[in-house]
Amino acid sequence: MKDITLLTHLQGLGTPPARPAAAASGPGFGEILADTITKVNAAQIHADRQVEELHSGQAKNLHEVMISMEQADISLRLMVQMRNKVSEAYHEVMRMQV
Repeated sequence: MKDITLLTHLQGLGTPPARPAAAASGPGFGEILADTITKVNAAQIHADRQVEELHSGQAKNLHEVMISMEQADISLRLMVQMRNKVSEAYHEVMRMQV
């Protein structure tokens, strides 16, 4: 006769095999932050270089200079807003009572 109790079925299932700890894949937060800062800095330098070329008369297209300036401005403003959010979150965590 076959035993049909719940305990028998649970023992038959056994414990699931332990999964190896998932290796961290991809870049970490620090690498992403450093990469983002580098890209924003590069956009600023590119915009400054194009403005200098416009002043010296080497730049032929005013639209490209304006677009690069706006891209640099938007990327800088976005990075500042992200910094403010991170700072705000840090202060919120520090105010938490344990």
